[in-house]
Amino acid sequence: MGQGIAQVAALSGSSVLLVDADQTFAQAGKQKLASALSRLVEKGKLDAKLVRAALERIEPSAPLADGAEVDFVIEAIPEQLELKRALFAQLDRVLPPHAILASNTSSVSITALAAATHRPGQVIGMHFMNPVPLMKLVELIRGLQTSDATYEATQALAVQFGKTAVLAREAPGFIVNRILIPMLNEAIFVLEQGLASHIDIDVAMTMGTNQPMGPLALADMIGLDTVLAICEVLHRELGDDKYRAAPLLRRYVAAGWLGRKTGRGFYAY
Repeated sequence: MGQGIAQVAALSGSSVLLVDADQTFAQAGKQKLASALSRLVEKGKLDAKLVRAALERIEPSAPLADGAEVDFVIEAIPEQLELKRALFAQLDRVLPPHAILASNTSSVSITALAAATHRPGQVIGMHFMNPVPLMKLVELIRGLQTSDATYEATQALAVQFGKTAVLAREAPGFIVNRILIPMLNEAIFVLEQGLASHIDIDVAMTMGTNQPMGPLALADMIGLDTVLAICEVLHRELGDDKYRAAPLLRRYVAAGWLGRKTGRGFYAY
């Protein structure tokens, strides 16, 4: 997700610091991004000059130093509240006072993230859909403390990125995942109960409901660990057993079968 966000930001004209826990990870991220953009140039979908200019605007970086000249941060680390809170507290210490801190979280409380900083009015949710370069939607989520100015600046940035923004009330799963994740989870229950094969489930949903991708293939693309994390947030926060994660999903995550990123999920890659 971070790589995709960096891509749309740089192509829109923004200067980008692509930050990871280690400089080599950030450099590898830029190299993967360059390869992906080169393929688009070869297919005639992007102009070579535009891509070169975009790549020049992306600077791989180790963790940010004090006083880093950053106006807007989009965090895209794993869906773990305490991990995100620790990062937001760190960003709050090192970034200039005007900087806005946005989270690409798909389920974590923005209010809780904001409370980890001394700039709670400048914290907001900016949830991109995956894959970021192709999907046009961004959910904007205001925490209890988010200021109007922060919301307006984030909405303007989404438009600059070529996205359509919708405002979601802060609640578990927001809009898309509140509807989507239970559907993916139910597809896993159907597979676990032996009602159909993984292929037939996906064929049924793509051809029967005109979805571009079956639910199990989509779960693999999202990452089964991420799907499980969102299921657990929905179940815990809403307190309804209809949101409980399928046992098969838990077993796949325990096995390290997380989908495309590990080479195996409901499909082999």
